[in-house]
Amino acid sequence: MPLGGACGIMCGGMKPTLRCYRDEDDTWRIRDFLRQVMLLNGRRELSWHVARLDYWRWHVVKNCRACDAIEDATFIWETPDDRIVAVLNPEGRGEAHLQTHPGLCTTELEEAMLDVAEQRLVERRPDGRSSLLVFADHGDAARRSLLARRGYTVGDWPDAAEHQRRQALSAPIQPALAPAGYTVRPLGDVAELPARSWASWRAFHPDEPDEKYAGWTWYHNIQRQPLYRRDLDLVAVPDQPAVTEFAPPGEIAAFCTAWYDDVTRTAYFEPVGTAPEHQRRGLGRSVMTEALRRLQQMGCVLAFVSGYSRAANALYAAAGFTEYDLSEPWVREW
Repeated sequence: MPLGGACGIMCGGMKPTLRCYRDEDDTWRIRDFLRQVMLLNGRRELSWHVARLDYWRWHVVKNCRACDAIEDATFIWETPDDRIVAVLNPEGRGEAHLQTHPGLCTTELEEAMLDVAEQRLVERRPDGRSSLLVFADHGDAARRSLLARRGYTVGDWPDAAEHQRRQALSAPIQPALAPAGYTVRPLGDVAELPARSWASWRAFHPDEPDEKYAGWTWYHNIQRQPLYRRDLDLVAVPDQPAVTEFAPPGEIAAFCTAWYDDVTRTAYFEPVGTAPEHQRRGLGRSVMTEALRRLQQMGCVLAFVSGYSRAANALYAAAGFTEYDLSEPWVREW
């Protein structure tokens, strides 16, 4: 389907025009844009953290195949002097995330972004119907009103709303004390990637048969991300690893990866997980606390983590992420 015409919305006296993502240079321009927006928004996640863009591109798209390639699903509005005003992209199929400059965004611009999203980012079902999920901050009255006018309703799904939790790192953080029988440390070299991948499978696919496990080489894409640091890719390992039919040598019980952006002096946690057989022992909190301590030593002033379930939100609150913004899913079907 052809893309809609150029957007002629006035933003600060300039008319932004719409174009598709072109090449690798656009990735780096969007990364710079998101960093600027993060600072302009007072370090709130009203648009994506730069690490979330990286994680989407290198993991969600390349490993999970959860949506089209970045060049087919990313749209940019920019001024005549090549200044980005807004970026539209999905995270999963049938989703639209509106990244906007707080000083240059208008309702008309967001209307134009939704027009494109409804053309290019919808999920088309076998029965001929289409649906689109758009996220809006709970306090963004203008976007919520716009979505309501266009026929969207707030989704009523317990695990769909995103609790964008944050923690200021102004107070001292004590070293993490791992539960008895475990050690918290950075991930090892490539020889430990099979164990790390297996831990992810156990944490995020607890009800899937182990025969569906597809291997570990996907983790190379995690480590290719620009902000990746192995000293912030932390694991909790049992002192006496279990041996199972499918598990690789060694064992990882819990893990978290923190992504530090020294431009905004903020960090983003993704993912955090514990294998089912090691849950309810404080391991998730232990790896996160150790990551926070390391981040603080690097000069980080604020850390983020997103929670979608009651259990995840309880863990993050216990780890000190008590403040949050709520990003709500609005859905339209036609």
